[in-house]
Amino acid sequence: MKLDEVPQDHSSTYGGHCKLVYAVDASGHYQGAQSDGWEPEAFATQMAVAELQEQEAEALAAWQRGELSPLKCLMYRYRLDEPALAQITGLWQWRIRRHFRPNIYPKLSAAILARYAEAFGLPVEQLITYQKDLA
Repeated sequence: MKLDEVPQDHSSTYGGHCKLVYAVDASGHYQGAQSDGWEPEAFATQMAVAELQEQEAEALAAWQRGELSPLKCLMYRYRLDEPALAQITGLWQWRIRRHFRPNIYPKLSAAILARYAEAFGLPVEQLITYQKDLA
């Protein structure tokens, strides 16, 4: 893309901020330029957020029915998926999926809960409260 073709669609998904993109200047060299949005990117972002909100609602309903632990709901609420949560916590994905089970979650150690709390930016006490609700 050329420097004068950098999109400026004033995207609401940027929240009033700009994004650094690289474009080719008149001499054919890459140069950084500010973009405040691009309509196709904004649409894709909105679709992804809507999908995560739907997944969160489904996980919340399953948690309320006693079919899941609160971890899956929190994972979607904080815009994560299993691979991202595994990377942040340093746990294997199969262990995380196991922790989604409501009979396993109350047995998690304080150290494991601390990893999840750090990943979600929550106090450990809040996860312990969820743990006591399932016990």
